[in-house]
Amino acid sequence: MKLGIVGLPNVGKSTLFNSLTKAGAESANYPFCTIDPNVGIVAVPDARLKQLGDMYHSKKVTPAVIEFVDIAGLVKGASKGEGLGNQFLANIREVDAIVHVVRCFEDTNVVHVDGSVDPARDIETINLELIFSDIEILERRIAKVAKQARMDKTLAKELELLEAVKAHLEAGNLAKTFSVPEDEDAQGWFDSYNLLTAKPVIYAANVCEDDLADDGANNPHVASVREKAAEENSEVFVICAQIEQEIAELDDDEKQMFLEDLGLKESGLEKLIAASYSLLGLISYLTAGEDETRAWTIKKGTKAPQAAGKIHSDFERGFIRAEVVNYQNLLDCGSLSAAKEKGIVGLEGKEYVVKDGDVILFRFNV
Repeated sequence: MKLGIVGLPNVGKSTLFNSLTKAGAESANYPFCTIDPNVGIVAVPDARLKQLGDMYHSKKVTPAVIEFVDIAGLVKGASKGEGLGNQFLANIREVDAIVHVVRCFEDTNVVHVDGSVDPARDIETINLELIFSDIEILERRIAKVAKQARMDKTLAKELELLEAVKAHLEAGNLAKTFSVPEDEDAQGWFDSYNLLTAKPVIYAANVCEDDLADDGANNPHVASVREKAAEENSEVFVICAQIEQEIAELDDDEKQMFLEDLGLKESGLEKLIAASYSLLGLISYLTAGEDETRAWTIKKGTKAPQAAGKIHSDFERGFIRAEVVNYQNLLDCGSLSAAKEKGIVGLEGKEYVVKDGDVILFRFNV
């Protein structure tokens, strides 16, 4: 899973990026990896892995990972080259979802680029820049298709779609609210444009420490973000980037005590991952053995052969069956053989829909 982090300057975006990548790397003992200065790979915290790894005496425990891309603070005109935004917008074309950090705290020591804290306006500013960037993509495609559309009926149909999407964006709408015609070609074309405003969005409402305990319930700025998110069917999570930075410096035990002192059950990273999985309809299944215990991320509704394909294409191609046991049932039994004796290990075929927390052994023949 790949998430792009966007936001205006001074909203806490880079603080959040730095703390998430550091916390995520350390908490799950996964080596922090920097592909370039604004990309970080972090492990998905999953307590099930350690318990399974201990049970199987696994040599290696490998969590699922999320790649975060930090986009330099966007400003008005970023799509036209203002600030640093434009050169990084290309980096988030390939992300699965956008994390939009919105400032919901007042602090006279931290300057706001527009002079005041107004989440609805800030969201609008970023959305407009993403819309302008999408329009530019469409214009380039239109220029290419228009030349040949007179001689090609299929391209003429695509040109019609391109112009309709462009008009929709020019009216200030996001691509995700565009009604794609029910046509087998149209959806494929629309998806291939990879428009930023078609991507799912998770709003990170960045608050001061005092607003964390009640999840921003009494903060009018957070209410404004939640209202905007509801209109768009987006997810929202409340975070204090400053606190996340402090949490990132602690080991697991200290982190738990620190969170309890603040009246919190989970860190911002865990909130973000939960929101991401929910928004994108993702779950994790597990594989376990002496060599390795590992988490694999798949879409809800994935059938066993396609889940096997996440490990290796040969597993999907030569799929025979899957031995499946629920993670908690396996732990309660103490071993796979004990679980088999109790009759709770299922032998599942090609139509089996994988569930979150399934521990699976795939049988295949290539």
